Amino acid sequence: MCPVASESDSFSSSSPPPSARVDLITAAILFAFALTVIALAWQMPTFTDRGGDPYTAPGIVPGVYGVVLALLAGVLGFRAFRAGALGPEGAKREQAGPAGAHSNIRLGMVLALALLFTIGLIGRLPFWAAAATFITLFIALFEWDGAAPRALKQRRLLVALLIGVIGGLVVQYVFRDIFLVRLP
Repeated sequence: MCPVASESDSFSSSSPPPSARVDLITAAILFAFALTVIALAWQMPTFTDRGGDPYTAPGIVPGVYGVVLALLAGVLGFRAFRAGALGPEGAKREQAGPAGAHSNIRLGMVLALALLFTIGLIGRLPFWAAAATFITLFIALFEWDGAAPRALKQRRLLVALLIGVIGGLVVQYVFRDIFLVRLP
């Protein structure tokens, strides 16, 4: 489902990645944020004093997110360090390409899809159908290749729909039946 970017793909980007120093700074900021999330999650009540199951404590999910974010920030920092982020060449920026405009368009698409999901679909459709619609549209929009043959486009849309429906059903099952969350 991950097509190779082509010349005609309006969202393909041929600009080089950010400098190693930018990656190192980003890793440091993300690591600090992750540590903050972990510390705040650790301080949340566990409700074990009231007979609650410690695995249902509200800080578990944010704590896990914080740990994963810290690990990924560490990997990014290590790679930036290995790429020479602290050396004299670490701050060099390659020539900038048109990626900024494409990134803004993609960000706008994500925001539009998120608003469609939260304002337009939730409460109007069963939750699984709203989630399936969101997942399908997300995959279809970001995997679209205008230069692909018609049969390939149709197959990709069918795969996006299949993933969307399965994803919507799985998300509903996990939240409703495992986490016992009342869904709209």
